[in-house]
Amino acid sequence: MPHDQNGDLQVFENLNKAQGIYCRRSDEGGNSQNGEDPSISQAPASTKSSHRDPLTKRAGLLEQFLLYKYKMKQPFTKHDLINRKYKQQFPEILRRAAERMELVFGLELKETNPSNNSYELISQLDVSKGGSLCGGTGLPKTGLLMTLLGVIFVNGNRATEKDIWEFLNALGIYAGRSHLLFGEPRKFITKDLVQDKYLEYRQVPNSDPPCYEFLWGPRAQAETTKMKVLDFMAKYNDTVPSSFPALYEEALRDEEERAGAKVAATASSTLTASASSRAKSSRFSRI
Repeated sequence: MPHDQNGDLQVFENLNKAQGIYCRRSDEGGNSQNGEDPSISQAPASTKSSHRDPLTKRAGLLEQFLLYKYKMKQPFTKHDLINRKYKQQFPEILRRAAERMELVFGLELKETNPSNNSYELISQLDVSKGGSLCGGTGLPKTGLLMTLLGVIFVNGNRATEKDIWEFLNALGIYAGRSHLLFGEPRKFITKDLVQDKYLEYRQVPNSDPPCYEFLWGPRAQAETTKMKVLDFMAKYNDTVPSSFPALYEEALRDEEERAGAKVAATASSTLTASASSRAKSSRFSRI
């Protein structure tokens, strides 16, 4: 059953601030299959003017440094991140860079050793197995996937193709318009992510004319949770998951069900091992 959307759908309102990040494309003049005016995908004036903000510029430079460290699998410390000139503004610069890293690439910046202030970038999904989330750039595309999973979750665990593209268009992502990070978005979403089992893409039963919907795929179910996706969405509304009661309650139920399934699987494994051990002991006792 779909959620009561009067409150929880607002979880996506502030995600539009990602527009200036997501709409960077390798083909600025590409044509959309849907016929949108190319000017629609341009970053808003506030985003463009933000490039004059020195803190935003420093955050962008820090983002590039973090991506380099991630690709090279090199550790780094707080000392590596601080520029003397902007030492006082460092917390705000780091916050902005970390927010962009998580939204676009699905990489969370975590302090791994407080004693020496060392940090590490951790992916919100397991991208070590390769596939479409790694891509030719060597950078994970987890941020977009987490956003898609969020749209599906908010829409009652299934989202029509229309729902998905309306939201992506608001972020400056259009079918048929090549994107610097994702390539051709329709192929990435309906082919690559489906083939890798992160998304399920199917025709809505009895729809005439045919229309299609997206659901979480088995790999997404295994590698993330509704609570993690809700936390991802809540961060970009500067709030916490419990601010969206219906979604939060469903995410809690999902956590409980997963915990119960894990306990049951462990108990079953223990019983199987115990039965096998008794059977072996019985055979040896008859020798």
